[in-house]
Amino acid sequence: MKKFALFVFNGDPMCFIHVLLNALDMKAKGHEAKIIIEGAAVKLIPELINPANPLNGLWKKNLAEGMVEGVCKACSKKLGTLDAAKEQGLTLLDDVSGHPGMAGYRDNGFEIITF
Repeated sequence: MKKFALFVFNGDPMCFIHVLLNALDMKAKGHEAKIIIEGAAVKLIPELINPANPLNGLWKKNLAEGMVEGVCKACSKKLGTLDAAKEQGLTLLDDVSGHPGMAGYRDNGFEIITF
């Protein structure tokens, strides 16, 4: 089994859909995948729970599978989505000056992929 940490910085929904699809595909193939939402991507947080959003179904599947590791605390605070992240019960990641660090994932055998 391989382990992947998918750091998504890009706030474009067309990029984010690939993160969600790939995480599910990796899990289906027996790998571990963790999604870390960073940078401009945190702006998507409030939109993802809207049933009318095309990403909603994939978002719910990834949440149900436990693949959403968390959200950057500093970026979500700066971009105004901190409350939405808290309302969804998402883990706030802040181990490197308020941002999620990559080194811990590397130290635990994760391959880091950035979007």
